[in-house]
Amino acid sequence: MSTRVPAPLLVLGGVISVQFGGALAATLVPQIGAAAAVLLRLLFAAGIMLAVARPRLSGHSAQAWRTVVLFGLALGGMNWAFYSSLAYLPIGVAVTFEFIGPLLLAASGSRRPRDIAAVGAAAVGVVLVSEVTHVPLHELSWRGIALALLAGAFWAAYIVFSARTGAAFERLDGLTLAMVVATAVVLPAGALNVEAIGLDHVLKGLGLALLSSVVPYSLELLALRRLSATVFGILLSLEPAVAALAGLVVLGQVLGGAQLAGMAMVVLASVIVLGSPRPRQESPSDLTETGG
Repeated sequence: MSTRVPAPLLVLGGVISVQFGGALAATLVPQIGAAAAVLLRLLFAAGIMLAVARPRLSGHSAQAWRTVVLFGLALGGMNWAFYSSLAYLPIGVAVTFEFIGPLLLAASGSRRPRDIAAVGAAAVGVVLVSEVTHVPLHELSWRGIALALLAGAFWAAYIVFSARTGAAFERLDGLTLAMVVATAVVLPAGALNVEAIGLDHVLKGLGLALLSSVVPYSLELLALRRLSATVFGILLSLEPAVAALAGLVVLGQVLGGAQLAGMAMVVLASVIVLGSPRPRQESPSDLTETGG
């Protein structure tokens, strides 16, 4: 069936799944805290992946294990920081700031005027999204902005170690083991609020695992067999816009005109940088993967 569905639609489906999962997370974080929400997501996602992938534990080098541990740390940190930012920022704004991480990673080392101009446009877009131009500085959510930028930095690290893990482990083994590591990272903090977790929270956590991990990873896995890096990068660039739509539909979050204009600038910059052919042959994972 997957071969009959155009690959771009599979990636777009993954993007929509992730961002509506983020909107669901925004309803859970105020109830049980970011760490507990991330813990529920990762516990269910890791359990599902372990059952499906059944990763092999033997036969890996020490370097491979170091790589997958770093991948797991990046994965856990990315989710924790992003979910924490949702307590302070609308999801569309948070994803826009977070997307700066993979955008800068993709543009790093490039001397092409087009990429440099795109990064500059993204910087202007971020200023508009932050509302720094017309909101008093003391009213800005600096903590939320810092957390979203931190999530973006972890996202960039996630991309780097995802590619290395994919080269060191077969199939989905590396991703599955990294999810176990990420779960262990957030377990101490998430367990502190375990008494606040009820059945409805558990069900939301399962929804998060499916919407933000299992479904998008599966769709991307199918799509990347038939999709160029250029098209993949362009589709991933739509994440801030899809996040804003999810925030509007699920949470009733309405962004101002300046914020929407800034988001459009970031999306355009991402299309230019992530969707540009590279000097060498790259796999899509060299550009970016679903985060948040």
